[in-house]
Amino acid sequence: MRQLKLWIMATMLAWGAAAHAQSQPVVVELFTSQGCSSCPPADRFLHELAARDDVIALALHVDYWDYIGWKDKFASPRNTARQKAYAVAAGRRSVYTPQMIIDGGDHVVGNHPMDVAELVRAHAERARAVTLNVTRLDADRLRIEVTPKDRTGAPMVIHLVRYRPEETVDIKKGENAGKRLSYANIVSEWTVLAEWDGRAPLRIEAEAPGKQPAAVLVQRKGPGLIEAAALLR
Repeated sequence: MRQLKLWIMATMLAWGAAAHAQSQPVVVELFTSQGCSSCPPADRFLHELAARDDVIALALHVDYWDYIGWKDKFASPRNTARQKAYAVAAGRRSVYTPQMIIDGGDHVVGNHPMDVAELVRAHAERARAVTLNVTRLDADRLRIEVTPKDRTGAPMVIHLVRYRPEETVDIKKGENAGKRLSYANIVSEWTVLAEWDGRAPLRIEAEAPGKQPAAVLVQRKGPGLIEAAALLR
């Protein structure tokens, strides 16, 4: 019990430090699957991250566990491809669940909250190469403005992500059979809006109809570090 109390206190201190230092949100991508027995703790943890103002938490359900008895209704080959691209960029040959990737740069097991807290704190404190401003022009359109902090530049990609804030699923087969599981911030759409050289200021408009929240990410090609992010709920 004493160890549990110390763990909780350490986690709160780590998250507190991250919140205090935060100048813009840190993006946490969870690669998960309804067919993975190790994933429910990470899925619950993502609910905690999703409630924070200093984190943009995104659940990307992958499809490579669908063959073991249960087809994940949120899974997408696009999500699997993104995780594999991260693995290639990091020089790794395999992917796994649950995995969290912090701001596009650090990879960590998704059900290790202390490790995630430390990485979020570190990314909250790092210098950013760009500034990002996102405004809603009307119910269906966004204006996105990205400004480099110097003219040296680096190739970047502007992403628009839509997600469902929460869904509950009764799992009937597979490793999680018989469980009712709740999921947060389930990615439903992922659109590449533009590629940018990172030198001159960029202004674009994007369609974002409907009520689902929208996140904008400015990420180095690779995929690499996420240099800026913004969320419109």
